Amino acid sequence: MVDHAMVAPNFMDGATVVENARAWIGTPYRHQASCKGAGTDCLGLIRGLYRELYGREPEMLPPYSAAWAETSPHAPREMMFQAARRHLIEIDTADARPGDVLLFRMRQEQPMKHAAIQSRASCMIHAYARHCVAETSIGPWWQARLAAAFRYPSKAVLHALP
Repeated sequence: MVDHAMVAPNFMDGATVVENARAWIGTPYRHQASCKGAGTDCLGLIRGLYRELYGREPEMLPPYSAAWAETSPHAPREMMFQAARRHLIEIDTADARPGDVLLFRMRQEQPMKHAAIQSRASCMIHAYARHCVAETSIGPWWQARLAAAFRYPSKAVLHALP
């Protein structure tokens, strides 16, 4: 749920998030990994930044497939979205700014399975198969698939999240 009463002190500084995310550029893609310089996937990048910002892992993850459409009947349908809601602050996608976490749905009927950090008004930092972490344009193709956006909370707010 978007809480428009939240003010800037409730959020982590976006410039700090972007600076940390840029330090991951060049990290090779490795499914389910989250180690700067050694390997990461898109979710691993978000988790790695969380560790850098707060000094701890957000939560232990169940195994997940690399497929855009999760095929396991035991996996929660919107696993990435629900995890983001537990650890970050949901915002309206129209309000996304540098430092925010962006979640994408590759097809309308599929779950959100790709994550990135907005780095500039029209750019993002993300990891994707067969590529290193890179800063790329958020062109029309990505804009059409943007499904949710979140902000890293300030350290004070983090302790108050359920």
